[in-house]
Amino acid sequence: MSQVNAVNVDIQVVLGRSILPMQQLLRMGRGAVIPLDATVNDEVWILANNHPVARGEIQIQDDRISITVTRAADVLDYLAGGAA
Repeated sequence: MSQVNAVNVDIQVVLGRSILPMQQLLRMGRGAVIPLDATVNDEVWILANNHPVARGEIQIQDDRISITVTRAADVLDYLAGGAA
C-alpha cells in the first residue's frame, strides 16, 4: 500500500473552454475576464493527469467550493469539446 501512497496524480476541473487569438491573450492583464462556453448548470470535466476520468457538478457551501462526481467521463466527448 505504501507504493500507492507514493503516486502523485494531478487533478484538474475544467469549468469551460474558450478560443482566443494569442494577441488578445497576451494583452490581458490581471483581473481580465475570459468568457467560457459553459453555463451555470453545465457539468464540469474532471481530469487526472490530463486524462478525462469523470464528470461532476459544482457545489458551493458557505465559503467552500467542491465538485461532486456524477458519472464516468466519455473520452471521445471530451476530445470533441462536447458537453454531453
